[in-house]
Amino acid sequence: MYVRPAAAAAAAFLGFTLTLLGGTASSAATGPAGPSSPTGSTGPAGNAGSPGLLGPVVYAHRGASAYAPENTLPAIDLARRLGFDWVENDVQRTKDGELVVVHDDTLARTTDVEQAFPDRKPWRVKDFTAAEIATLDAGSWFGEQYAGARVPTLREYLARVQRNRQRLLLEIKKPELYPGIEQQTLQVLDEAGWLDEDHVQRRLVVQSFSADSVRIVHDMRPDVVTAFLGTPTVADLPTYARFTDRINPWHTTISADWVTAVHGLLGAHGKAMEVDTWIVDDPATTRKVQGMGVDGIITNAPDVVRNTVLGGFAQ
Repeated sequence: MYVRPAAAAAAAFLGFTLTLLGGTASSAATGPAGPSSPTGSTGPAGNAGSPGLLGPVVYAHRGASAYAPENTLPAIDLARRLGFDWVENDVQRTKDGELVVVHDDTLARTTDVEQAFPDRKPWRVKDFTAAEIATLDAGSWFGEQYAGARVPTLREYLARVQRNRQRLLLEIKKPELYPGIEQQTLQVLDEAGWLDEDHVQRRLVVQSFSADSVRIVHDMRPDVVTAFLGTPTVADLPTYARFTDRINPWHTTISADWVTAVHGLLGAHGKAMEVDTWIVDDPATTRKVQGMGVDGIITNAPDVVRNTVLGGFAQ
């Protein structure tokens, strides 16, 4: 069993955080769960991530991944217990065609695949079957309390997000490795009941670093809210506005003027384009991007960002 020291420290901090919030790490997340704060809530229909009255929407990146193993069911359950509606994940495809939720295109960093399959280097997701991946421990690397957590299939992940009454920012990861993954992702979403009017208007955004992938999703399902991950030049923004609703950039690459330029364009659904920036985990950066006027903040530590945003309004 191998444990990342920083992860153990984060887990210890979580106990203190939950105590302040009046919760526990074992509290249930199965009952009706409306938004606990404006920064975790959704906007009007057709504008799924518009900022709440008290600032940008907060997205739990790969779940509450500062405190639980990323892209696992415990991570999204923890985001729910901390009071966050929106979770972000990454989707890739196995050797036998199953969609799974994992960030890297190899399994080495976040599972025990090197111990379980020592002769299968470089341990690429696409070289393993879903059954093989289901045997891997995706939690021990983060902390002993998460030993036995698994890499979920997209179907399993969607079922848990639905049970938690959460909302999903879904990233199609490295689509160049998985031809046709856009159509397959939409098919799984449809079969899981995630392409009805309520989900499409209020609870789902599909994003990718690949503009071609975002365009494919938009062409197949023009009703779905889409986002491009990156920072196009102001001159190129009108091209993206034809097939996407949001531009989601790394926080180090943007300015207030750039955010204003994005907001000045109408996206694929005829509404002002939005900006959800990533990855912001500390108060200083939170205040900086909030001051730029971003619509959403994608973070590993959603409680830190929420408390900073709300603290600014309390001053």
